[in-house]
Amino acid sequence: MDRTGAIRRPTKTLGAAFLFAAIIILGLLLKDHLDLAEITARLVAAKDWIRLHPALAALLFAVVYVAVTGLSLPGATVLTLIGGSLFGLWAGALLVSFASVIGATIGMIVARYFLRDTIERRFPDVVAKVDRGIAADGARYLFALRLIPVIPFFLVNLAMGLTRMPVRTFAWVSQLGMLPGTIVYVNAGKQLASVQTAGDILSPRIILAFAALAALPFVAKVGSNWWSRRNALRNWRQPDRFDYNLIVVGAGSAGLVTAYIAATARARVALIEQGEMGGDCLNTGCVPSKALIRSAKLSKEGAHPERLGLKGHLEPDYPAIMRRIERVIARVAPHDSAERYRDLGVDVVKGHARIADPWTVEVDGRRMTARRLVIATGAEPAIPPIPGLADVEPLTSETLWGLRERPDRLLIVGGGAIGCELAQSFARLGCQTTIVEALPRLLAGEDEDVSEAIRGLLLADDVTIITGASVGSFVQDGQSRKAHLTNGQEIGFNRVVVAVGRRPRTRGFGLEELGLLEEDRLIVDDRLRTRLPTIYAAGDVIGRLQFTHAAGHYAWFAAMNALFGDLKTWKAHTKAFPAVIYTDPEIARVGLSEVEAREKGVAYEVTRYDLAELDRAIADEANAGFIKVLTTPGKDRILGATIVGARAGDMLGEFTLAMRHGLGLNAILRTIHPYPGWMEAAKATAGEWRRAHAPAWALNVSARILQWLRG
Repeated sequence: MDRTGAIRRPTKTLGAAFLFAAIIILGLLLKDHLDLAEITARLVAAKDWIRLHPALAALLFAVVYVAVTGLSLPGATVLTLIGGSLFGLWAGALLVSFASVIGATIGMIVARYFLRDTIERRFPDVVAKVDRGIAADGARYLFALRLIPVIPFFLVNLAMGLTRMPVRTFAWVSQLGMLPGTIVYVNAGKQLASVQTAGDILSPRIILAFAALAALPFVAKVGSNWWSRRNALRNWRQPDRFDYNLIVVGAGSAGLVTAYIAATARARVALIEQGEMGGDCLNTGCVPSKALIRSAKLSKEGAHPERLGLKGHLEPDYPAIMRRIERVIARVAPHDSAERYRDLGVDVVKGHARIADPWTVEVDGRRMTARRLVIATGAEPAIPPIPGLADVEPLTSETLWGLRERPDRLLIVGGGAIGCELAQSFARLGCQTTIVEALPRLLAGEDEDVSEAIRGLLLADDVTIITGASVGSFVQDGQSRKAHLTNGQEIGFNRVVVAVGRRPRTRGFGLEELGLLEEDRLIVDDRLRTRLPTIYAAGDVIGRLQFTHAAGHYAWFAAMNALFGDLKTWKAHTKAFPAVIYTDPEIARVGLSEVEAREKGVAYEVTRYDLAELDRAIADEANAGFIKVLTTPGKDRILGATIVGARAGDMLGEFTLAMRHGLGLNAILRTIHPYPGWMEAAKATAGEWRRAHAPAWALNVSARILQWLRG
C-alpha cells in the first residue's frame, strides 16, 4: 500500500471516532432536554401563544427565516420543519415559501454586489461563458437545481448572484422550484408535532411523511427529466414504433465501438457510413502514419549502420513505401469491415446520413427510425484562409497518402503533433523539409524542455524549423511555388502539407436545422447527450480529446447512456488520459504538465530521470530522452508524467495505471521489473524520488546503529 493510502485510512478512522465522541457528548449535554413529554409541552405552549398572536408569530417566524437564508446561515431545513410543527401544513407552507424566496433573493443580490465584479475581473472568459449559458437556458437550470437540491440552498443563491440572471427571474423560478420540496418538508414537520408517545413515531402517518421526504429527490429528478425531455421534443411527433434501438452515424473509431457495444448488448443497431469503414484512423490517420514512421525510422538507422557495428546502406524507395502502407491498411481493414459487423448483427448501411428529427435518419431517400441516435462523424483537417493556398494544391494528413512520387522540397504548415511526425518522417526519406509554426515553439501545448527536445530531434534530421512566423500568402508562378512568411522570409517548395489542427465534422448532417450546433460546435453534456435527449455523440465530433483511444473511450459512455439512460446514466470521464506523439524518439504524457500545473495553481515537485542512465537504452543505442514526473509536494502521489524517449508510449502505461488507481511512486518502486527492460525506467524514476525524500533523521539513526553493530 502506498503512503497516501496509509495516511488516508487512519484519517477516516480518527474522523469517525471524533464524530462518535461528539454525538455521545452532545447527547449527555442534552439528555435532560430531550424528554418527549417536555418537547411536547413546549410545542403546545408555543401553539397556544401563536393562537393568541397569529400575525405577530407569523411575522417573527418570517423575519427569522429571511435572516437565516439571506445571510446564508445553516438551519433553513430545521426552520422549515418547525414551520410545519407550529403553523400547520398550508399556513406553514405559505410562510416558508415566501420567506425562503425573499431570503434567497437577498442572498443573491448581496453576492452580486460584493463578489460579481471581482470574479469577472479575474476570470472574464469563464464569467462570459457562464453568462451566455444563463441567458440561453438559465431559468430551466435554476428550476432543476431548486427542484432537485443537488447543491445546498445557499450555494445556489451565491452562484446565481455571480451571473447576470435578472432578479425577477431568479425569484419566480425559485418560488416554483422550491414549492414541492417546501410542502413535503412542512408536512413532515406537521406530522412530527403530532407525536405524543414513543409509539406514535411508528404510526403510518409519520412513516409516510418521512417516506415522502426520502422520495422527494428521486421523484423530483424523474419529474424534472420528464419535463426537460418533453420540452425539448415538443416540436416533433415521436413514432409509434422504431426500426432500431440505436442508429450510429459514422463508422470511424467511435462509431465502430458504439455499434459493437450495442450489438453485444443484443440491441438492434444500424451503422451508417458514406466513406470507408474504419474512418480516418484506419484509412488516413493512425495506421498509415505509423507505417510511414516505421519505414522512415529504418531508413535513418540504415543510413548509419556503423552505430550498431554494421556495414552497408539502405536507400528509401518512396513508391515501395507507399505500397507497403496500402498493404498495412489492407491487413488491418478486416477488423473494421462491414462484413465483420454484419456478422455481429449490425445493419451496415452505405450512404450519406441526414438526421431529419430526433428519431429519424434519412439515407439517400431511405428513412430509418430508432429510439436513440449517436453521432460519430469524426473530424477533418482545418484549412486556414491563406491567400493563394488553393492555387498550390495543398495536401493534408488525409490526402498526402495519394502521393506516389517523393517531393524534393516539402513545406509543412503547423508545428503540432501531426506536423512534427510528418516533418521528421519525410526528412528521413530524403525530402528537403521545412516546418513553419506561428507560435514561438513547436508543440506549444507541452513543457519547454519537451519543445526543446523535439526541436533538437528535428534539426538532427535536417529539418528546417521556423517558429514565431506564419504564412501570409502562397504564390504559384509557373512551376515555381513560394510561401511568403509574416517575418519577411520567402520559402520555395514543391508540395505543401497543411497541419494546423482538425475541426469536428458537423455540417451536412442536419444538425444545424435541429439547433444542435453552436458556432459549428456540437454541444454535449457530461453524459454525451446533445440538447435533444434522444441524440448522443462520441469521438472527434465533440471536439474534446481527438485521439482514437479517446473516441473508443467516449463511445462506451455514449452507447450505454443511449441504450440504458432511462434506467441509469454514466458520466464520461477521462481521468489519467494518456497521449503519445510518435516522433522518434516518442513523446508521451499523462496528467498535468508543468505548464498546466502552473496555470491551475497546483503545487508540485519534479522528479527527473535521464534515459542515458538506463542499461537497456544504452544497449539499444537509444539513450536520448528523459522521464519527468510531477508529484504532490512531499508525497508520492502522481500528478502527471512526461516521457521523451524510445518506447515512451509503452513506458507511459505504468504511470497511467498508477494514476488511474491511486497508486504512488512507492508502489512502482516496490514492483519487480524484468532486467534489462525499458520498463525499468519507471522504477528508476521512482527510486530517484525515494532518495530525494528519504528522511534524514532515519538515515542518521541507521548510521549510528550500524556503527554500534561494528563494535
